[in-house]
Amino acid sequence: MSNNPTGEKISFPVIGIVYSCFKEKFGIPRQPGLASAAQAVIEIAAPYNTLDAFEGLGDCSHIWLQFVFHKSLHHAWRPKVRPPRLGGNRSVGVFATRSPVRPSAIGLSVVRLERIEGKNGVQLYISGADLLEGTPILDIKPYVPYVDSVPEALNRMADAPPSVMAVRFSGIAKAQIDAANGYDNLAVLIEQVLEQDPRPQYQKTDEARTYGMKLYEFNLKWRYCVEGSVESIEVLELVPLLI
Repeated sequence: MSNNPTGEKISFPVIGIVYSCFKEKFGIPRQPGLASAAQAVIEIAAPYNTLDAFEGLGDCSHIWLQFVFHKSLHHAWRPKVRPPRLGGNRSVGVFATRSPVRPSAIGLSVVRLERIEGKNGVQLYISGADLLEGTPILDIKPYVPYVDSVPEALNRMADAPPSVMAVRFSGIAKAQIDAANGYDNLAVLIEQVLEQDPRPQYQKTDEARTYGMKLYEFNLKWRYCVEGSVESIEVLELVPLLI
């Protein structure tokens, strides 16, 4: 049992900052690993940016990240929330969810560690990230398969991966993706993100609306389509952001 009195605030240092392909909250996969092509870099902050602190971590394919939902800090927590996984129409306790709006706005993600670089500081290159640009990292730990993987574990509210939606690309979008240099697996990333159907639940039947989300240095334009009983998402174009 903790000796800390209820309500005592405990501070932690920020050991790094995330530079991500996701520039805004809208469209970020709701769990890590759903978009394996989602790449990010963790820039380690001083005085933790010494390779000595990461010796041996390169032996791990995956790592745990503890981070702050920094864009949710201004929201007041509530005992019950409506998870998107349940259609947004069922309330459950906040501690039964991974809602970013919680008493301590701390997130936990498993991501693939691609490589560690040590030039001009320390950078961790990761994939499968569900992290927003500028996310503060509190801690990094190795993923240990024999204890961190629990084959018999159950979560009856989320007992299977979410269903995915077909994604198609307009001719304009295909040409723009082919012409975009310096973005690995851009088409794959777009498909993995949009097949999760990031639309708010209350807009499920809005076929007339064109959506936009910031991905890398683009504003990704797309729309929801229904042909007969078949639902899909069409990628319309990639509009370069004015930087």
